[in-house]
Amino acid sequence: MVKCCEEHIELAMEMYIDQQEEAPPLALVPEEEKLSTTCEFCQNVATYMVGN
Repeated sequence: MVKCCEEHIELAMEMYIDQQEEAPPLALVPEEEKLSTTCEFCQNVATYMVGN
């Protein structure tokens, strides 16, 4: 699973599709985890979880 910000959602989705050859499941990072969870591509706050 990749946690990412809104800016990098497309990159995370493309990576998942390239690896799994199917659309990824998407979920929002729970509010209580947002302050401590950063994007895996930058250091912004993560908004989405892409993948299993």
